[in-house]
Amino acid sequence: MKAIIYTGLSISFEDAKSILDSDNENEIIYKTPIKRGDILKDLKEKPDIIGIIDGIFHSYPAVAHKEILEVINAGVTVAGSSSMGALRASELDSLGMIGIGYVYKQYATGEITSDDDVAVILDGETLEQLSTPLVSIDYTLKDAVKNEIIIDSEKADILKIAKSTYYPERKIDEIIKKTDLDSNKKEKLLDFFKISPDIKNLDAKELLNYIKSWLNERS
Repeated sequence: MKAIIYTGLSISFEDAKSILDSDNENEIIYKTPIKRGDILKDLKEKPDIIGIIDGIFHSYPAVAHKEILEVINAGVTVAGSSSMGALRASELDSLGMIGIGYVYKQYATGEITSDDDVAVILDGETLEQLSTPLVSIDYTLKDAVKNEIIIDSEKADILKIAKSTYYPERKIDEIIKKTDLDSNKKEKLLDFFKISPDIKNLDAKELLNYIKSWLNERS
């Protein structure tokens, strides 16, 4: 069995391979974030399943719905989570694409609607994430409220600042600096963000485990 997985941003290749890697029965191919045209080229490699986690949004045309449907209609299972994968899965789940994780559910239920919610700027060579995605900010702020670090009204104010910030410049430390929180609360919130898991990363791991189970069931 063969799986092709597009990531490198929500989860590093190294961390991804610690969950799912090639073995005697399955070949796992990791590729950098997907862009227009990539998934149709994959058909030549005859994969059994394709996992879309990360994708290109603005610097290059994004993977098209029609492309994904063509691959699904060719008999390949396509699953998505975390970022571009979650967005496309929410749009195509009724047509056969499988959605995995929190971010997918947020799109599928209409809680979030824009690709801006998951968009980040990255280092083109290292794939290092250079900004903070809005969906991750919102997710962690919800936890911060539960942990009584901030209250709901403060969460709303922080999100307002985050949403008004252009996504390449959306960095949580800079956003917190712009708030009216006192210095002690700012420090506590920033520390909380540093230790809290990124929901896009958690969703990526969930997708990898899903593909692992999918392959094991068919091997």
